Amino acid sequence: MENQPDHLPAAQEEPSDSRKTLRSILEIVQTIALAAVFYFVIDAVIGREMVQKISMEPTLVQGEILMVNKISYKFNEPQYGEIITFQYPLDPELAYVKRVIGLPGDVVEVKDGQVYVNDQLLNEPYISAAPEYEGIWEVPQDDLFVLGDNRNPSADSHVWGFVPEDNIIGKAFLVYWPVDKIRALKTPDIFAH
Repeated sequence: MENQPDHLPAAQEEPSDSRKTLRSILEIVQTIALAAVFYFVIDAVIGREMVQKISMEPTLVQGEILMVNKISYKFNEPQYGEIITFQYPLDPELAYVKRVIGLPGDVVEVKDGQVYVNDQLLNEPYISAAPEYEGIWEVPQDDLFVLGDNRNPSADSHVWGFVPEDNIIGKAFLVYWPVDKIRALKTPDIFAH
């Protein structure tokens, strides 16, 4: 019986340089593909919107970037006081950010600097100033009535009407830019007194 070597020749023990390079390239391609999949999955669930105007001051400031839960309203109905992003009904190319004040079937009334929903006075410590306008609106089925927190200069439902629920992009839940302004967006109980 011939003597067998205890180990394989060096050429068979270690992969060649070209195989190492090929493995490295394959690992890089796999990592990039996995990152792309994660990006598209996350992007389908979490949106980002920049605050473009002053209509939500003091709660949100122009230039801040929000994270938006795009599937929130697939499972839940919008709630009073939530901050939502939506396609502007008069120009769906534009995204707006406002606060939900009236739900389908509600009667919203603004009088004497106060906002009422179904004759209940709202508690709104988040607004910049009392509204200087008056009006009464009955919210149609499948629509929302939204207002900006900076009530008087805000172009919102008191100016252009209702937001169809189909126009909702999602619920804003976090300010993540600029870094020194990172904060969660809480939904106040607007009926609490």
